[in-house]
Amino acid sequence: MSLDVLLKPFEVKGIGFRNRIVSTSHAPGFAESGMPGERYQRYHEEKAKGGIALTMFGGSSIVSPEVSAIYNQIDVSTDAVIPHFQVFSKRIHSHGAKLMCQISHMGRRTSGEDGDWIAPIAPSSVRDPAHHAVPRAMEIEDIDRVVQTYGDAAVRCAEGRLDGVEVFVPSHLPGQFLAPNANFRTDDYGGSLENRMRFLKRILQDIRSKAPSGFLLSLRLAIDESREGGPDRAECLTVAKSLYAEGLYDLLNLNGIAASTTWGISKVIGGMSVPLGTYLADVAAFRAEVGAPVIHAGRVADLSTAAHAIESGAVDLVGMTRAHMADPHIVQKLLARTPEHIRPCVGAAYCIDRIYAGRAAFCLHNPATGRESALPQKIAPSDGPKRKVAVVGGGPSGLEAARVAALRGHDVVLFEAAAKLGGQLLIASALSWRRDLIGIVDWLSSELERLGVAIRYNTYAESETILAEDPDVVIIATGGIPRSPDVPGAELATSSWDAASQSEAYESALIYDLDGGHAAVSLAQHLAAQGRSVTVATNDRVLGRSLGGSSYPVYLGALAEAGVRIITDHRLAGIARAGNMLKATLAHEYGNATQEIVADRVITELGTEPADQLFHELKVHARNRGVTDVNALKASTPQPWLNDGETGLLLFRVGDAVASRDVHAAMLDSLRILKDA
Repeated sequence: MSLDVLLKPFEVKGIGFRNRIVSTSHAPGFAESGMPGERYQRYHEEKAKGGIALTMFGGSSIVSPEVSAIYNQIDVSTDAVIPHFQVFSKRIHSHGAKLMCQISHMGRRTSGEDGDWIAPIAPSSVRDPAHHAVPRAMEIEDIDRVVQTYGDAAVRCAEGRLDGVEVFVPSHLPGQFLAPNANFRTDDYGGSLENRMRFLKRILQDIRSKAPSGFLLSLRLAIDESREGGPDRAECLTVAKSLYAEGLYDLLNLNGIAASTTWGISKVIGGMSVPLGTYLADVAAFRAEVGAPVIHAGRVADLSTAAHAIESGAVDLVGMTRAHMADPHIVQKLLARTPEHIRPCVGAAYCIDRIYAGRAAFCLHNPATGRESALPQKIAPSDGPKRKVAVVGGGPSGLEAARVAALRGHDVVLFEAAAKLGGQLLIASALSWRRDLIGIVDWLSSELERLGVAIRYNTYAESETILAEDPDVVIIATGGIPRSPDVPGAELATSSWDAASQSEAYESALIYDLDGGHAAVSLAQHLAAQGRSVTVATNDRVLGRSLGGSSYPVYLGALAEAGVRIITDHRLAGIARAGNMLKATLAHEYGNATQEIVADRVITELGTEPADQLFHELKVHARNRGVTDVNALKASTPQPWLNDGETGLLLFRVGDAVASRDVHAAMLDSLRILKDA
C-alpha cells in the first residue's frame, strides 16, 4: 500500500484540498473570553505549516447565549468573533490550508450552574446522562430563535473568511431532537423520524439561505446511536440520505457512534484500548449508501491506517486530529519521505481526558502543542557555543532533554542505570491495554540514535562519573522511587512497581491507591486477568480521580467484569501478618469506621519521591547551585545562566527528580530548559 494516496488533491463544491489529510473539530480549551486568540490560532497554524489540507476548529462553538462554555469553547453568537476569524483565516490560508469552524448548541449537554447561570434547554425535560443538567423543554419560540442563531453564526464565519462551517448533531441539541429517549414531544418536532429531524433540517436550511453559495457546510453525524437510546443505523442513514438529497450539506463527517454517555465518550474517541481504525468498515458501508463526500476521524493514528481509510473507500478525507497534536508536521514529513520521523500518537487519550476534566488539551509527549507561542515544534540549532551536555536518566524527561540538546547541536551523553531506556513507561506499557505507551520510548530512542547521542547503559552514574566528563550542563533526570506508606507494618507492603514486575504466584491482593491515576487501576486489571482476587481501595470518593472520560469507563467496565472489589473513602491505616497472609486495616476517611482486608499481598501506589542524591552531590560543583529560575521556566524564556558568557558547570533537574508528576510535565521541564541551551 502506497502512502501517496494521501497526497492526492480533492475537490468539494469547487473548493480544492491539497491532500486528503485533515484535522477535525475539537475544543482544546484555548479560547480567551470566548474568542480564538493568538494561542488558539498558533495551535492550528502549526498544522497548516505542516502541510495539512484542512484544519477544522471550534468544537462545540456556541451559537446561542444560553449555552455555558463548560469546555471553554468559542462563542460564535456575537459579531465580536468576526475580526478574530479574519485574522485566523489569513494565517491559515497563507500556508495553503483550508479552515472551517464547527457551530453547535449543546442543549442539555451543559450546565445551568456555570457561566451566566441560565437554565439549559432541550426538546424535553430529560436529564443529561453525562453532564447531569436538567433542561427545560423548549417552546416553539425557542425553536424558531435557535434555528436562526445557527444561520447567523454561519454568516459570521463567512464574514470571517472561513471556508465553511460544520453542524454537530450527535448528543447536542439537534441530536437530542433525533433521540427517542430525549425527545418526548407531541408536536411537529416529536414522534416520527420526519418530525424529529425537522429541527435539524430547518437549521441547515437557514444556514443555506444566509451563507454565500461557495461556503461549505459539513454535517457531523453518527452512524448508529441506538446503544445510547438515540436513532439506530437505519434512522441515521435516512437522515443523512434525505438531507444530502435536498442539497442541505456538502460534507458528511461521521462518528462511529454517539457520545451521549461517558461510556460513549470512551468508545467514539477511543484511546489505545480500542483498535486502530475502529469504525472504518462501518463508515465505508454508510458512505456507499449515502453518496456524500465523507470525513472520519476515529483512532486513525498513523499514515498506514490513514492510507487504508482512503484506499478502502471508507472516506474521502481522513481525520488525523490527535495525531496532529502529537506531530503537526505529518504531511511535511510524508512529502519529505521521512515518515519514520513522525512523532506518533500512542492513543494515551491524555488530550481528551483533560478536556473532559475542564482543562486545556495537551499531548502526553509533545509539550509544545498548545504552547506554540512560547515553545517550538522544531528545535533550531544553537548559534552559541557548542556544549557538552550530560543527561542522567533514560526515562521520558531524560530522553527529551537529550533529544533537544542534540538538536541544538551539542555533544550529548546519556547515562542509564538499566539495560533499557524508558523508565516508568516500561512498567506502564507492560500492563493491561496501555502497551502502546512504549511508542513514546521507541520514538525518542530512534531520535537519539539518529542524532548521534552517546548512551551508556547499565551505568549507575555517581558524581565522579559525571565530573569526569567535564560537562558544561548536567541534567538530572533520575526520576523517583515509590513512596512507602507511613503506617505500622509499612515494611510488609509491596510497591506497585514490584507487583507489576514480579512473576511469583499468589491468589489475592489489596491495592491501595493514593495517586488516582492509571497505575493502580491498570495493575488491578492486570492482576485480575491473571486470575487473582483483587480489591482496590482509595481514600478518594471515586477510584481513579484524575482519569478522564476516555479512560475511566474502560477501567471500571473491565474491573467490574473481572469481579474486582472497589472500596472508596478509606485510607490505609496499618498492615500486619495474619498467618501466612497479610491483614490491612482501612480507616474511613470521614468517619470512625474501620474494616480489615486479608490478602496475600498489600500493594501500594502512592506516587514517587525524588531520586535526587546525585543532584545534591553535584550542587556544590555547579555555579547555579542547581537552581532552575522559576520565572524563566514559567515564561519559557532562557535560564539566565545559559547565555551569560560565564563558564562552569550548570546543573538542572527535571521530571520526577523534581516531584512526582506525569509524562507530560516531565518532558515539559526538559523542553523549557534545553530549548535555549
